[in-house]
Amino acid sequence: MYETLAVLGLFVFSYSIVAGRIEKTWISGPIIFCLFGFLVGTHGFNLLPLAADSERIKTLAELTLAMVLFTDAASANIKVLRRNANIPARLLLIGLPLTLVFGYLVGWALFGQLAALEIALLATMLAPTDAALGTPVISNRSVPVEYREGLNVESGLNDGICVPILMIFLELATGESGRELGVGMIFSRFAVQIGIGAAVGLGLTFVAVLAGRFAGKRGGVDPVWSMLSVPGLALGCFGLAQYFGGSGFIAAFTGGLLFDILLGKQRDLWLKEAESLGKLFSLITWIIFGASVVNPAGGSFRWSVLVYGILSLSLIRMLPVYISLARLGLPVEARLFLGWFGPRGLASVVFCVIVMNADLPHETVMTQVVAVTVILSILLHGITANIWGAGFGRRMRQSR
Repeated sequence: MYETLAVLGLFVFSYSIVAGRIEKTWISGPIIFCLFGFLVGTHGFNLLPLAADSERIKTLAELTLAMVLFTDAASANIKVLRRNANIPARLLLIGLPLTLVFGYLVGWALFGQLAALEIALLATMLAPTDAALGTPVISNRSVPVEYREGLNVESGLNDGICVPILMIFLELATGESGRELGVGMIFSRFAVQIGIGAAVGLGLTFVAVLAGRFAGKRGGVDPVWSMLSVPGLALGCFGLAQYFGGSGFIAAFTGGLLFDILLGKQRDLWLKEAESLGKLFSLITWIIFGASVVNPAGGSFRWSVLVYGILSLSLIRMLPVYISLARLGLPVEARLFLGWFGPRGLASVVFCVIVMNADLPHETVMTQVVAVTVILSILLHGITANIWGAGFGRRMRQSR
Protein backbone atom coordinates (compact mmCIF):
# COMPACT_ATOMS: atom_id res chain seq x y z
CA MET A 1 0.00 0.00 0.00
CA TYR A 2 2.77 2.44 0.92
CA GLU A 3 4.64 1.71 -2.30
CA THR A 4 1.48 2.45 -4.31
CA LEU A 5 0.87 5.63 -2.33
CA ALA A 6 4.44 6.81 -2.90
CA VAL A 7 4.28 6.12 -6.65
CA LEU A 8 0.97 7.97 -7.08
CA GLY A 9 1.95 10.86 -4.82
CA LEU A 10 5.29 11.52 -6.50
CA PHE A 11 3.77 11.30 -9.97
CA VAL A 12 1.00 13.75 -9.04
CA PHE A 13 3.59 16.20 -7.73
CA SER A 14 5.84 15.76 -10.77
CA TYR A 15 3.02 16.38 -13.22
CA SER A 16 1.66 19.37 -11.28
CA ILE A 17 4.88 21.35 -11.70
CA VAL A 18 5.02 20.87 -15.49
CA ALA A 19 1.29 20.71 -16.33
CA GLY A 20 1.20 24.33 -17.53
CA ARG A 21 3.67 23.66 -20.31
CA ILE A 22 2.34 20.21 -21.25
CA GLU A 23 -1.29 21.30 -21.60
CA LYS A 24 -0.29 23.93 -24.17
CA THR A 25 0.90 21.18 -26.50
CA TRP A 26 -0.94 18.39 -28.34
CA ILE A 27 -0.03 15.98 -25.54
CA SER A 28 -3.01 15.79 -23.20
CA GLY A 29 -2.84 14.84 -19.53
CA PRO A 30 -4.73 11.54 -19.94
CA ILE A 31 -2.17 10.39 -22.55
CA ILE A 32 0.59 10.75 -19.98
CA PHE A 33 -1.51 9.31 -17.15
CA CYS A 34 -2.47 6.17 -19.08
CA LEU A 35 1.07 5.61 -20.32
CA PHE A 36 2.42 5.99 -16.80
CA GLY A 37 -0.23 3.59 -15.47
CA PHE A 38 0.68 1.03 -18.13
CA LEU A 39 4.39 1.30 -17.27
CA VAL A 40 3.88 0.84 -13.54
CA GLY A 41 1.17 -1.81 -13.94
CA THR A 42 1.48 -5.59 -13.89
CA HIS A 43 2.81 -5.70 -17.48
CA GLY A 44 5.41 -3.04 -16.69
CA PHE A 45 7.37 -2.52 -13.49
CA ASN A 46 4.53 -3.99 -11.39
CA LEU A 47 4.45 -1.08 -8.96
CA LEU A 48 0.63 -0.89 -9.11
CA PRO A 49 -0.56 -4.52 -8.96
CA LEU A 50 -4.27 -3.70 -9.19
CA ALA A 51 -7.05 -6.11 -10.12
CA ALA A 52 -9.17 -4.96 -13.06
CA ASP A 53 -12.35 -6.22 -11.41
CA SER A 54 -11.73 -4.41 -8.15
CA GLU A 55 -14.79 -2.71 -6.70
CA ARG A 56 -12.55 0.11 -5.52
CA ILE A 57 -11.60 0.98 -9.10
CA LYS A 58 -15.28 1.17 -10.07
CA THR A 59 -16.07 3.36 -7.06
CA LEU A 60 -13.19 5.74 -7.74
CA ALA A 61 -14.16 6.10 -11.40
CA GLU A 62 -17.80 6.77 -10.48
CA LEU A 63 -16.90 9.41 -7.89
CA THR A 64 -14.47 11.06 -10.29
CA LEU A 65 -17.11 11.26 -13.00
CA ALA A 66 -19.67 12.67 -10.55
CA MET A 67 -17.22 15.36 -9.39
CA VAL A 68 -16.29 16.36 -12.94
CA LEU A 69 -19.93 16.47 -14.07
CA PHE A 70 -20.95 18.74 -11.19
CA THR A 71 -18.09 21.21 -11.62
CA ASP A 72 -18.44 21.31 -15.42
CA ALA A 73 -22.16 22.00 -15.15
CA ALA A 74 -21.58 24.64 -12.49
CA SER A 75 -19.11 26.36 -14.81
CA ALA A 76 -21.54 26.48 -17.74
CA ASN A 77 -22.63 29.74 -19.34
CA ILE A 78 -26.38 29.55 -18.68
CA LYS A 79 -27.23 32.62 -20.78
CA VAL A 80 -25.56 31.17 -23.85
CA LEU A 81 -27.10 27.77 -23.17
CA ARG A 82 -30.61 29.25 -23.07
CA ARG A 83 -30.09 30.89 -26.45
CA ASN A 84 -28.66 27.75 -28.04
CA ALA A 85 -30.42 24.92 -26.18
CA ASN A 86 -31.45 23.35 -29.48
CA ILE A 87 -27.89 22.11 -30.10
CA PRO A 88 -27.52 19.89 -26.99
CA ALA A 89 -31.22 18.98 -27.17
CA ARG A 90 -30.84 17.56 -30.68
CA LEU A 91 -27.55 15.87 -29.77
CA LEU A 92 -29.25 14.09 -26.86
CA LEU A 93 -32.71 13.38 -28.27
CA ILE A 94 -31.69 12.45 -31.82
CA GLY A 95 -27.93 12.00 -31.94
CA LEU A 96 -27.59 9.74 -28.89
CA PRO A 97 -30.28 7.20 -29.90
CA LEU A 98 -28.86 7.07 -33.42
CA THR A 99 -25.37 6.52 -31.97
CA LEU A 100 -26.67 3.54 -30.01
CA VAL A 101 -28.33 2.11 -33.12
CA PHE A 102 -25.28 2.64 -35.33
CA GLY A 103 -23.01 1.19 -32.63
CA TYR A 104 -25.19 -1.91 -32.45
CA LEU A 105 -25.28 -2.40 -36.22
CA VAL A 106 -21.50 -2.07 -36.58
CA GLY A 107 -21.00 -4.42 -33.62
CA TRP A 108 -23.36 -6.96 -35.18
CA ALA A 109 -21.38 -6.81 -38.45
CA LEU A 110 -17.94 -7.15 -36.81
CA PHE A 111 -18.53 -9.43 -33.81
CA GLY A 112 -20.66 -12.38 -34.85
CA GLN A 113 -19.60 -14.36 -31.76
CA LEU A 114 -21.20 -11.84 -29.37
CA ALA A 115 -24.79 -12.26 -28.27
CA ALA A 116 -27.27 -9.54 -29.19
CA LEU A 117 -27.37 -8.15 -25.65
CA GLU A 118 -23.57 -8.12 -25.44
CA ILE A 119 -23.43 -6.03 -28.62
CA ALA A 120 -26.07 -3.71 -27.14
CA LEU A 121 -23.94 -3.37 -24.00
CA LEU A 122 -20.88 -2.56 -26.10
CA ALA A 123 -22.74 0.13 -28.03
CA THR A 124 -24.01 1.63 -24.76
CA MET A 125 -20.60 1.62 -23.10
CA LEU A 126 -19.14 3.69 -25.94
CA ALA A 127 -22.06 6.04 -26.56
CA PRO A 128 -21.43 8.66 -23.83
CA THR A 129 -18.81 11.36 -24.29
CA ASP A 130 -16.41 12.78 -21.73
CA ALA A 131 -16.47 16.41 -20.63
CA ALA A 132 -13.06 16.08 -18.95
CA LEU A 133 -11.33 14.83 -22.13
CA GLY A 134 -13.16 17.53 -24.07
CA THR A 135 -11.81 20.32 -21.85
CA PRO A 136 -9.26 21.54 -24.45
CA VAL A 137 -12.21 22.30 -26.75
CA ILE A 138 -14.80 23.36 -24.16
CA SER A 139 -12.36 25.82 -22.56
CA ASN A 140 -10.88 27.06 -25.85
CA ARG A 141 -11.98 30.68 -26.27
CA SER A 142 -11.30 30.47 -29.99
CA VAL A 143 -14.26 28.11 -30.43
CA PRO A 144 -17.65 29.93 -30.56
CA VAL A 145 -19.26 29.72 -27.14
CA GLU A 146 -22.53 28.16 -28.36
CA TYR A 147 -20.64 25.12 -29.64
CA ARG A 148 -18.57 24.83 -26.48
CA GLU A 149 -21.62 24.94 -24.23
CA GLY A 150 -23.50 22.52 -26.46
CA LEU A 151 -20.74 19.92 -26.15
CA ASN A 152 -20.45 20.54 -22.42
CA VAL A 153 -24.14 19.95 -21.74
CA GLU A 154 -24.29 16.94 -24.06
CA SER A 155 -21.34 15.25 -22.36
CA GLY A 156 -22.80 16.06 -18.96
CA LEU A 157 -26.16 14.43 -19.61
CA ASN A 158 -25.52 11.60 -22.04
CA ASP A 159 -23.64 9.39 -19.59
CA GLY A 160 -26.41 9.76 -17.03
CA ILE A 161 -28.97 8.86 -19.70
CA CYS A 162 -26.95 5.78 -20.70
CA VAL A 163 -26.71 4.42 -17.14
CA PRO A 164 -30.28 3.04 -16.92
CA ILE A 165 -29.99 1.72 -20.49
CA LEU A 166 -26.77 -0.09 -19.60
CA MET A 167 -28.24 -1.56 -16.40
CA ILE A 168 -31.35 -2.84 -18.20
CA PHE A 169 -29.25 -4.55 -20.89
CA LEU A 170 -26.92 -5.97 -18.24
CA GLU A 171 -29.82 -7.32 -16.20
CA LEU A 172 -31.23 -9.05 -19.27
CA ALA A 173 -27.82 -10.37 -20.36
CA THR A 174 -27.08 -11.93 -16.98
CA GLY A 175 -30.61 -13.31 -16.55
CA GLU A 176 -31.03 -11.56 -13.20
CA SER A 177 -34.35 -9.98 -14.09
CA GLY A 178 -36.14 -13.27 -13.45
CA ARG A 179 -38.55 -12.49 -16.28
CA GLU A 180 -38.65 -10.84 -19.65
CA LEU A 181 -38.87 -7.08 -19.57
CA GLY A 182 -41.37 -5.55 -21.94
CA VAL A 183 -40.86 -2.31 -23.82
CA GLY A 184 -43.13 -0.49 -21.40
CA MET A 185 -41.18 -1.71 -18.39
CA ILE A 186 -37.87 -0.70 -19.98
CA PHE A 187 -39.08 2.85 -20.66
CA SER A 188 -40.59 3.02 -17.19
CA ARG A 189 -37.31 2.13 -15.50
CA PHE A 190 -35.46 4.57 -17.73
CA ALA A 191 -37.83 7.43 -16.86
CA VAL A 192 -37.73 6.61 -13.15
CA GLN A 193 -33.93 6.65 -12.97
CA ILE A 194 -33.68 9.91 -14.90
CA GLY A 195 -36.51 11.50 -12.89
CA ILE A 196 -35.14 10.49 -9.50
CA GLY A 197 -31.65 11.64 -10.47
CA ALA A 198 -32.86 15.06 -11.58
CA ALA A 199 -35.13 15.48 -8.55
CA VAL A 200 -32.37 14.61 -6.10
CA GLY A 201 -29.79 16.81 -7.82
CA LEU A 202 -32.06 19.85 -8.00
CA GLY A 203 -33.62 19.38 -4.58
CA LEU A 204 -30.43 18.72 -2.66
CA THR A 205 -28.56 21.56 -4.35
CA PHE A 206 -31.38 24.01 -3.66
CA VAL A 207 -31.42 23.13 0.04
CA ALA A 208 -27.62 23.18 0.23
CA VAL A 209 -27.32 26.66 -1.31
CA LEU A 210 -29.99 28.02 1.04
CA ALA A 211 -28.18 26.46 4.00
CA GLY A 212 -24.88 27.94 2.82
CA ARG A 213 -26.36 31.42 2.52
CA PHE A 214 -27.95 31.14 5.94
CA ALA A 215 -24.66 30.03 7.51
CA GLY A 216 -22.70 32.72 5.66
CA LYS A 217 -24.88 35.54 7.01
CA ARG A 218 -24.21 34.32 10.54
CA GLY A 219 -20.46 33.92 10.16
CA GLY A 220 -20.58 30.14 10.10
CA VAL A 221 -18.57 29.65 6.90
CA ASP A 222 -14.85 29.03 7.36
CA PRO A 223 -12.68 29.79 4.28
CA VAL A 224 -10.65 26.60 4.73
CA TRP A 225 -13.61 24.26 5.17
CA SER A 226 -15.60 25.97 2.43
CA MET A 227 -13.15 24.46 -0.08
CA LEU A 228 -14.83 21.12 0.55
CA SER A 229 -18.39 22.38 0.13
CA VAL A 230 -18.72 21.76 -3.60
CA PRO A 231 -17.01 18.34 -3.58
CA GLY A 232 -19.22 17.31 -0.67
CA LEU A 233 -22.36 18.48 -2.45
CA ALA A 234 -21.36 16.77 -5.72
CA LEU A 235 -20.74 13.44 -4.03
CA GLY A 236 -23.88 13.88 -1.92
CA CYS A 237 -26.02 14.35 -5.05
CA PHE A 238 -24.49 11.28 -6.64
CA GLY A 239 -24.75 9.04 -3.59
CA LEU A 240 -28.30 10.03 -2.61
CA ALA A 241 -29.62 9.54 -6.15
CA GLN A 242 -28.00 6.12 -6.38
CA TYR A 243 -29.44 5.17 -2.98
CA PHE A 244 -32.98 6.00 -4.13
CA GLY A 245 -32.56 4.07 -7.38
CA GLY A 246 -31.90 7.06 -9.65
CA SER A 247 -29.01 8.09 -11.88
CA GLY A 248 -26.29 9.64 -9.76
CA PHE A 249 -24.66 11.15 -12.85
CA ILE A 250 -27.85 12.97 -13.82
CA ALA A 251 -28.11 14.19 -10.22
CA ALA A 252 -24.53 15.50 -10.26
CA PHE A 253 -24.96 17.36 -13.54
CA THR A 254 -28.40 18.87 -12.83
CA GLY A 255 -27.22 19.84 -9.37
CA GLY A 256 -24.24 21.62 -10.90
CA LEU A 257 -26.47 23.53 -13.33
CA LEU A 258 -28.73 24.74 -10.51
CA PHE A 259 -25.66 25.64 -8.43
CA ASP A 260 -24.54 27.88 -11.30
CA ILE A 261 -27.97 29.52 -11.62
CA LEU A 262 -28.38 30.20 -7.89
CA LEU A 263 -24.88 31.52 -7.20
CA GLY A 264 -24.17 33.38 -10.45
CA LYS A 265 -20.86 35.22 -10.31
CA GLN A 266 -20.13 33.93 -6.79
CA ARG A 267 -19.75 30.39 -8.13
CA ASP A 268 -16.07 30.84 -9.03
CA LEU A 269 -15.13 31.34 -5.37
CA TRP A 270 -16.62 27.94 -4.56
CA LEU A 271 -15.52 26.05 -7.65
CA LYS A 272 -11.79 26.70 -7.76
CA GLU A 273 -10.74 24.13 -5.18
CA ALA A 274 -13.38 21.62 -6.32
CA GLU A 275 -11.99 21.69 -9.86
CA SER A 276 -8.51 20.97 -8.52
CA LEU A 277 -9.81 18.00 -6.55
CA GLY A 278 -11.67 16.76 -9.64
CA LYS A 279 -8.45 16.92 -11.66
CA LEU A 280 -6.65 14.92 -8.97
CA PHE A 281 -9.35 12.25 -9.02
CA SER A 282 -9.22 12.15 -12.83
CA LEU A 283 -5.44 11.79 -12.84
CA ILE A 284 -5.52 8.83 -10.47
CA THR A 285 -8.42 7.20 -12.36
CA TRP A 286 -6.55 7.38 -15.68
CA ILE A 287 -3.42 5.93 -14.09
CA ILE A 288 -5.44 3.03 -12.69
CA PHE A 289 -7.12 2.58 -16.08
CA GLY A 290 -3.72 2.25 -17.73
CA ALA A 291 -2.49 -0.14 -15.07
CA SER A 292 -5.51 -2.39 -14.59
CA VAL A 293 -7.79 -2.23 -17.64
CA VAL A 294 -5.44 -1.69 -20.58
CA ASN A 295 -3.20 -4.61 -19.58
CA PRO A 296 -5.96 -7.24 -19.24
CA ALA A 297 -7.40 -5.99 -22.53
CA GLY A 298 -4.40 -7.49 -24.32
CA GLY A 299 -4.16 -11.16 -25.18
CA SER A 300 -5.46 -12.44 -28.51
CA PHE A 301 -6.06 -9.16 -30.33
CA ARG A 302 -8.37 -9.09 -33.35
CA TRP A 303 -8.39 -6.60 -36.21
CA SER A 304 -12.14 -6.12 -35.71
CA VAL A 305 -11.45 -4.55 -32.31
CA LEU A 306 -9.34 -1.79 -33.85
CA VAL A 307 -11.85 -1.29 -36.67
CA TYR A 308 -14.71 -0.86 -34.22
CA GLY A 309 -12.67 1.61 -32.17
CA ILE A 310 -11.94 3.74 -35.23
CA LEU A 311 -15.56 3.61 -36.41
CA SER A 312 -16.82 4.42 -32.91
CA LEU A 313 -14.96 7.73 -33.00
CA SER A 314 -15.88 8.50 -36.60
CA LEU A 315 -18.90 6.99 -38.37
CA ILE A 316 -20.83 5.78 -35.31
CA ARG A 317 -20.54 9.19 -33.62
CA MET A 318 -20.18 11.72 -36.43
CA LEU A 319 -22.97 10.60 -38.75
CA PRO A 320 -25.70 10.70 -36.05
CA VAL A 321 -24.50 14.13 -34.94
CA TYR A 322 -24.50 15.37 -38.54
CA ILE A 323 -28.05 14.06 -39.05
CA SER A 324 -29.35 15.43 -35.74
CA LEU A 325 -28.13 18.98 -36.49
CA ALA A 326 -29.29 18.99 -40.13
CA ARG A 327 -32.19 21.43 -39.66
CA LEU A 328 -30.36 24.03 -37.58
CA GLY A 329 -28.62 25.62 -40.53
CA LEU A 330 -25.17 25.13 -39.05
CA PRO A 331 -22.12 25.18 -41.35
CA VAL A 332 -20.90 21.79 -42.51
CA GLU A 333 -17.62 22.21 -40.62
CA ALA A 334 -19.51 23.02 -37.42
CA ARG A 335 -21.48 19.77 -37.64
CA LEU A 336 -18.31 17.80 -38.35
CA PHE A 337 -16.53 19.58 -35.50
CA LEU A 338 -19.29 18.75 -33.00
CA GLY A 339 -19.36 15.17 -34.25
CA TRP A 340 -15.63 14.63 -33.99
CA PHE A 341 -15.17 16.11 -30.53
CA GLY A 342 -17.14 13.50 -28.66
CA PRO A 343 -14.23 11.90 -26.76
CA ARG A 344 -14.73 8.62 -24.92
CA GLY A 345 -13.39 8.56 -21.39
CA LEU A 346 -14.48 8.24 -17.79
CA ALA A 347 -18.05 7.13 -18.45
CA SER A 348 -16.87 4.34 -20.75
CA VAL A 349 -14.28 3.29 -18.16
CA VAL A 350 -16.94 3.15 -15.43
CA PHE A 351 -19.30 1.17 -17.66
CA CYS A 352 -16.49 -1.19 -18.69
CA VAL A 353 -15.59 -2.00 -15.08
CA ILE A 354 -19.27 -2.62 -14.28
CA VAL A 355 -19.60 -5.05 -17.21
CA MET A 356 -16.30 -6.77 -16.34
CA ASN A 357 -17.77 -7.64 -12.95
CA ALA A 358 -20.80 -9.29 -14.59
CA ASP A 359 -18.89 -12.37 -15.84
CA LEU A 360 -20.29 -12.36 -19.38
CA PRO A 361 -19.06 -14.95 -21.92
CA HIS A 362 -17.29 -12.45 -24.18
CA GLU A 363 -16.28 -9.77 -21.68
CA THR A 364 -12.62 -9.95 -22.85
CA VAL A 365 -13.53 -8.85 -26.37
CA MET A 366 -15.80 -6.12 -25.02
CA THR A 367 -13.06 -4.87 -22.68
CA GLN A 368 -10.59 -4.82 -25.57
CA VAL A 369 -12.94 -2.70 -27.68
CA VAL A 370 -13.56 -0.19 -24.90
CA ALA A 371 -9.86 0.04 -23.99
CA VAL A 372 -8.78 0.52 -27.62
CA THR A 373 -11.50 3.11 -28.29
CA VAL A 374 -10.65 5.13 -25.18
CA ILE A 375 -6.92 5.02 -25.96
CA LEU A 376 -7.55 6.11 -29.55
CA SER A 377 -9.79 8.90 -28.24
CA ILE A 378 -7.16 10.12 -25.81
CA LEU A 379 -4.56 10.23 -28.58
CA LEU A 380 -6.60 11.51 -31.53
CA HIS A 381 -8.76 14.03 -29.68
CA GLY A 382 -5.79 15.20 -27.64
CA ILE A 383 -3.73 15.80 -30.78
CA THR A 384 -6.48 17.56 -32.76
CA ALA A 385 -8.18 19.63 -30.04
CA ASN A 386 -6.00 22.74 -30.04
CA ILE A 387 -5.16 22.60 -33.75
CA TRP A 388 -8.69 22.23 -35.13
CA GLY A 389 -10.21 24.33 -32.36
CA ALA A 390 -8.09 27.37 -33.22
CA GLY A 391 -8.65 27.04 -36.97
CA PHE A 392 -12.36 26.35 -36.59
CA GLY A 393 -12.88 29.38 -34.38
CA ARG A 394 -11.02 31.64 -36.79
CA ARG A 395 -13.07 30.45 -39.78
CA MET A 396 -16.36 30.83 -37.88
CA ARG A 397 -15.49 34.43 -36.95
CA GLN A 398 -14.57 35.27 -40.54
CA SER A 399 -17.84 33.86 -41.87
CA ARG A 400 -20.00 36.03 -39.61
